[in-house]
Amino acid sequence: MQGVAKAVLVAIIVSICFLLFVNFAFFFPWYSTLVIETFNLSQIAAKDNYVKETYYQTALANLQSRPIFKDKSDEIEIIIRNSDDRDAVGFDDETLYQDESYAEWDKPYKQRGEPITVTIRAVYPFTVTLWGKKYERELPVEFSLQTVGLKHYKDLEYYD
Repeated sequence: MQGVAKAVLVAIIVSICFLLFVNFAFFFPWYSTLVIETFNLSQIAAKDNYVKETYYQTALANLQSRPIFKDKSDEIEIIIRNSDDRDAVGFDDETLYQDESYAEWDKPYKQRGEPITVTIRAVYPFTVTLWGKKYERELPVEFSLQTVGLKHYKDLEYYD
C-alpha cells in the first residue's frame, strides 16, 4: 500500500512539474513578442524623435489582439519618455507643433541626439489547472530600450 501511495505522489509531482515546464515554455514566445514590439517602437521613436499617436495605438492594439496576450490585455502599458522624462507621444502631424502657441517644452520631441526610452510593461499569467481548480500567479514583466533621436528640428534650439 505504501508503494502505491508513493507512486501516486510521484505521478502527481511529475505532472505538476510537466505543467510548470509547459507554462514556462510559453513564456519565451510571449517575452520575445514584447522585445520585438519594443524594438519596433524604438526604431519609430528614433526616426522622428517621438512616437506618433497612430503608431502608439497600433502597437498597443497589436499586443492586445495577440492570443498570447489576450488573458491580461488590459494590463499592457506602453511608456515612451524623452530626455526630460516627459511623454514622447504626440500628434501624427508634426507641423501642428510649429505653431507659436507651443513652447519648446510642450513638444513631445527633442533635438537630434537626445535619448528616448521605450518601455513596454505586461503581466504574464502563470497558470496551472489541477483537478479543475485554476491556480494563477501574475508575473509582471517589462522590457525597455533606449534610443537616440535622429531628426533635426529647425523649430528647436540646437545645443552643441
